[in-house]
Amino acid sequence: MTTTEGPRGPLAGVLVADFSRILAGPYATMLLADLGAEVVKVEGPRGDDTRTWVPPVRDGVSTYYLGINRNKRSVVLDLTVDDDLAAARELVRRADVLVENLRPGGLARLGLGYDEVAALNPAVVYASISGFGDGPGGRSLPGYDLIVQAVSGLMSLTGDAGGEPYRAGVAVIDVITGLHAAVGVLSALHARAQTGRGQHVQVDLLSSALSGLVNQTSAVVAGGVVPHRMGNSHPSLFPYEPLPCADGDLVVTAGNDAQFRTLVGVLGVPELADDPRFRHNADRTAHRDELRPLLVERLRTRTKDEWFTVITDAGVPCGPINSVDQGIELAARLGLDPVVDVGGVPSVRNPIRFSDTPASYRLPPPSLGEHDEEIRRWLQAPPSPPPG
Repeated sequence: MTTTEGPRGPLAGVLVADFSRILAGPYATMLLADLGAEVVKVEGPRGDDTRTWVPPVRDGVSTYYLGINRNKRSVVLDLTVDDDLAAARELVRRADVLVENLRPGGLARLGLGYDEVAALNPAVVYASISGFGDGPGGRSLPGYDLIVQAVSGLMSLTGDAGGEPYRAGVAVIDVITGLHAAVGVLSALHARAQTGRGQHVQVDLLSSALSGLVNQTSAVVAGGVVPHRMGNSHPSLFPYEPLPCADGDLVVTAGNDAQFRTLVGVLGVPELADDPRFRHNADRTAHRDELRPLLVERLRTRTKDEWFTVITDAGVPCGPINSVDQGIELAARLGLDPVVDVGGVPSVRNPIRFSDTPASYRLPPPSLGEHDEEIRRWLQAPPSPPPG
């Protein structure tokens, strides 16, 4: 394959065979690609499902697909065809990393399971992403983010108190699982540098969801308390939610007693900090129904933007509820440069910043099979160091 021009990131020289599709796997491999890894995206003849997830589109291409597939090369391999299966075996023989999220056992039935691939390539880091693990109870269950949001308990926490449960506005469990997969791959690569051996890295949506529920799952396993929907309220902090101002809501967070004292001073009701009902966080949480109207009474005297400026200047965290485009605009105003151009395709910047080996944006998301000829020719040639 032709070596990609441009900066060499911290994973330069690492070859990733990407047999994943939809979100968790492609998100993980895009992160690795941004950091310099050479990612070969293996697709079946119909391509990644997200190519058809429209609208919205850019130049006829799904923006969902565009958002998670930059810096990759695409090759179409029909793994039911002997020649294509042989090409896949040669790819994994050369790869440093394999990432897959077929249903457990799917690649094994084609002779590309971990045991078979490790026999070909003992140094390979083989990452499997599933919905519910590969045990006898979970291996047959299809893994979809929405299903796991439901069965993990996340949806039971999302929505108004007493109202219907809601899914999160993004496939947050897929994203968390993709991050866990990337961490697992990097950890296994570090171990390989010491031992020379690869290993099988396994992550699943349900375990990632339970880990990502952090304080809520801890409440159950450590405290014996089953959490429930509270709308925008926090079970352990107050104020820590949107509060109405003269023209709309402002999210106000006083995470400790000092911040609360500053907040009520700015609001012109400093005496509330010494009220025994509100003196400490546990007091404020227990008496939130009494404290909330006292704060709202003051906040309604000015607009949310006015209070945003005044409260932020005083050092208390707060912020307006933005739309997604406003969130991107805010990041730009703060100098975070949230949007990068990748071969003419606008994309959201990789959030990790390095002082010496930065992320790079070398290739736009590939069309289906865009690099077939290049990759097949490379696989037929004698092995050489992977391009980077």
